[in-house]
Amino acid sequence: MTARFARASLVALLVALGFTAPAPASAATAANATAATSCYGGAKTLTYKYQTAAKEYGTYTTSSRCNDINLRLITDEPGVYLDACVVFVDHTAKCNNDDAYTTHGTEWGTVATDVKDGTHFVLRIHAYDTDAQNVTFQIAY
Repeated sequence: MTARFARASLVALLVALGFTAPAPASAATAANATAATSCYGGAKTLTYKYQTAAKEYGTYTTSSRCNDINLRLITDEPGVYLDACVVFVDHTAKCNNDDAYTTHGTEWGTVATDVKDGTHFVLRIHAYDTDAQNVTFQIAY
């Protein structure tokens, strides 16, 4: 029996028994997973203590690690949220998105999208309500 015939017979037997090779992951899926891992892997952990006025964190500089500026709470208190916006300090003193805040919880959320590498920004945080007394959160940029 030749090696080619033996290999073909083995493949035919495996197929007949229902064995199949796993489909390879697409390059795009693998690239997206790697990008998200490296982006969130570089997250910075900060703490917000309740105050009536907005609190600013930074100045930070965006990198090629993330395409967006992202935020999530890592508190285990249910129903606690923070409002956030980004100020691009080289261009304005106002928040992005028409000077509006977005509300964030424990899932990663985007505060600013498609931000160029090397952009200087300040993260402005405001309590969603009085439940946000002492909140640990992360930003990835």
